[in-house]
Amino acid sequence: MKSAVGQGVMLNAYPDSMGGRLSDMVELLRQEEWDGAVQDLYLLPSLYHSDLDRGFSVIDYDLNEELASAEDLQALRALGIGLKLDFVLNHASVQSPQFQDLLEHGEKSRYRDFFLDWNAFWEGCGERTEEGYILPGEEYLSNMFFRKPGLPLLLVPFPDGSRVPYWNTFYQEEVRDGQGRVTGYRGQMDLNIRSPLVREFYRDTLKKLAGYGAGIVRLDAFAYAHKEAGAKNFLNEPGTWELLADIRALADRYGFELLPEIHASYEEKVYEKLAQKGYLVYDFFLPGLLIEALEKKSGRHIKRWAQEIAEKKIRTVNMLGSHDGIPLLDLQGLLTEEEIGELTELLVSRGGYVKNLHGQKGMYYQVNAAYFSALGEDEKKLLLARAIQMFLPGKPQVWYLDLFAGTNDYTAVQAAGEGGHKEINRTNLTREQMEERLKLPVVQKQLALLRFRNSCEAFGWDAGFSMEAEGSRIVIRRFRNGVSATLFADLCDCSYRISTESCPMEERML
Repeated sequence: MKSAVGQGVMLNAYPDSMGGRLSDMVELLRQEEWDGAVQDLYLLPSLYHSDLDRGFSVIDYDLNEELASAEDLQALRALGIGLKLDFVLNHASVQSPQFQDLLEHGEKSRYRDFFLDWNAFWEGCGERTEEGYILPGEEYLSNMFFRKPGLPLLLVPFPDGSRVPYWNTFYQEEVRDGQGRVTGYRGQMDLNIRSPLVREFYRDTLKKLAGYGAGIVRLDAFAYAHKEAGAKNFLNEPGTWELLADIRALADRYGFELLPEIHASYEEKVYEKLAQKGYLVYDFFLPGLLIEALEKKSGRHIKRWAQEIAEKKIRTVNMLGSHDGIPLLDLQGLLTEEEIGELTELLVSRGGYVKNLHGQKGMYYQVNAAYFSALGEDEKKLLLARAIQMFLPGKPQVWYLDLFAGTNDYTAVQAAGEGGHKEINRTNLTREQMEERLKLPVVQKQLALLRFRNSCEAFGWDAGFSMEAEGSRIVIRRFRNGVSATLFADLCDCSYRISTESCPMEERML
């Protein structure tokens, strides 16, 4: 499938990650060191008005004026940098205008059915409790996949004094006054995708993202959006695929590439089904596989996965670090349980924080850590990992903090309080910090690799690929239109070199 999206490097950051405002990031990208290094920019959703979860609890999709402006987006376009933006399908903030209207008007609200009424959904499927919500029968609950302990609902106070339960899959925090009394909530309420107003909201939001200049739209939490009594509420089939098809029909009006975000084990083959349906696919396997390869000094698992991508023509977006943790659940089926356990222990020993699977202890979902720290803060390992990423099939996505060789930020974790483990990898860098870090060889060499990846014609969605992995030595070759590039690497000493034919290369840096 021919893609309108280029396969060059995509920088990933919050609007305030690099200097404090998006305008600061624009100024940085104008500097000579960055010339040719970035093809696209993935801006996380604090770009919009939000109140929780560092942007993923969206109030509305208007620009957050404290962090960004329309002029900033225009400046990015002038630099030739494309945009990837988020669209959260499953939920909206309790501070959204739709939910606030529901709180104010209750049964008379235009948005009465915009959010998912728990009791209406489960009517006839269980018994009503003293608290007023329906407790579904075990035959229904056995199919449920919840993100937190207990039932995912919030009793919403209506103006008439009644409390109506609404579906609430993700965050829910109580707001208390000085006497400790609950005065409100912060959280994210699930949308009722069968509501015509929700479908109108979807259309309006995609139109707005197109106006911002988005070329790729990441669909966050899409697998939770379609729900049906008696069936799974996560990756419901065929409902989830039907919803995605509806969203794609809307997105096609604007030429978007859709990137549905989902964590599932390799053995479930969800990634393959997404690819077969024509979507871009996140390569959530590579971060863990690379660390495992560097520690075990063997590229056999990476070779197996890379060959599958190439043979099945799966269009991936790959990465080392990201705004989230290093995935573990995804590796099931690629690594053994023993290997995943060893990897988990290693990452924790290097300062990472374990996130359990939806409140279930011992079922590891991911480890939150800066990728450089996860590599033992070894610069040679980081550079080799980056070089391998640049040569593997897929579109490379680069987390800003990794590019600057950032380490675990324990101060940020402590300041964030309970549940603040994700902040370990989200340090906002000042201009002064970036200027100092840009002088570091590990940063300069990564930028050189990014420039090389973007300028060499051996890479592209239709480029050829071959990989050898014998012991600690790996050889990756990319070739296209008579141009070739080859990476020779040794996982023992983390040395590597790149050779090219008919391709420009910064020999000194690479």
